Amino acid sequence: MSRCDMAKPAPSFHPLLSEGLKLFFPVAALHAMLLPLLWVTLLGLDLPFAREVPPGQWHAHEMIFGTYGAALAGFLTSAIPEWTDTAPRRGGALLLLFGLWLPGRLVGLVGADTLIALAAATDLAFYAVLFWYALCPMLERRNSRHAAFIFWLGLFILVEVAIRAAWLAGAYDVAGRLLHAALSIFVIFLSLALARIGVAVINNALDPSGETTPYRPHPGRQNLTTALVALQLTAALFWPASQVSGWLALAAAAAFFDRLAEWFIGREAFRFEVLALALANAFAGIGFLAIGLAGLGAPLAAATGLHLLSIGALGVAIMAVFVIAGLRHSGYDLVLPPAAKLALTTIASAGLVRVLPELGIGTAWLGPHYGLAAALWSAAFAIWLAGYWPILTRPKGDAGH
Repeated sequence: MSRCDMAKPAPSFHPLLSEGLKLFFPVAALHAMLLPLLWVTLLGLDLPFAREVPPGQWHAHEMIFGTYGAALAGFLTSAIPEWTDTAPRRGGALLLLFGLWLPGRLVGLVGADTLIALAAATDLAFYAVLFWYALCPMLERRNSRHAAFIFWLGLFILVEVAIRAAWLAGAYDVAGRLLHAALSIFVIFLSLALARIGVAVINNALDPSGETTPYRPHPGRQNLTTALVALQLTAALFWPASQVSGWLALAAAAAFFDRLAEWFIGREAFRFEVLALALANAFAGIGFLAIGLAGLGAPLAAATGLHLLSIGALGVAIMAVFVIAGLRHSGYDLVLPPAAKLALTTIASAGLVRVLPELGIGTAWLGPHYGLAAALWSAAFAIWLAGYWPILTRPKGDAGH
């Protein structure tokens, strides 16, 4: 038995506890599905117990560290064991992680300022355990190939601690910049993950038999987006008044657009799973373009660019991971069911509805577009959850890789 895997053999567990993504992808989907509807339709973008912390910062925090944090937990606890050929965490190890994740979400649901310290403690414990779960297989195999995920997860944890500290100190301007940095770090996670997932997905599209691997990504394209986003978030965090971050945002946009060149693979580029990964990169490129132009004085709101990243790029990317990994780790061929295609279409529509009126397209919908985008966002995750629940709970054949 591995020193990193102290769980019982997989057959003794419910399928949802057999590996991280089967528990945390549905958890993330439920969180993503319920919170926008509650905030927009029932609470009117306000929070009942938020007294000092701006509700918008609570919203951003819960999307990044709540919904996306759960998705990240599912991804890392499944992907890293696969990459290192070690046994995944199962059973009680996953329930521990979930139990640490949940209290912070209950506090964030109502924006309880008085419970920030409690939520910070449980969230820090959640991410610390996740950090160990991700690091341990690499130490066991002496594998540093995927150490970038560990590095950025460590910085993500530090930013979370800094956000909570800024809230407690009343430094809300600093907390806002830190939330933008956390979003950028998650875009880096996106870039790192898509650089790996895209290779497998495109090769599968070109040769479903798996006998050949005709697609070879350009090494520079794999790493350039990560480096430029890192530079841009550093400049925006420490020198917010400088135009340097605006220029770096334009450079990051160009890098994401450049990555799109690798998706021109012939007619197979029109397969839904290939298009979804390309669309996530396109949203990221347009988002950084909007942020850069806004930072250089163009009549654009930087918030529009941030929503292009948070709802468009990350929403589509996470849904793409859900539909692809959900099939492959349940023993199914990568042939997307109708629910997957509908979920991807709906999540992309949510991103477009959220930002187009702010870009001067469909301005008659300004105002109502918040509710419509929230409804589409929630519907996308509900569609995925309904369509994939039988797949996750009744895996086919040899699942896991």
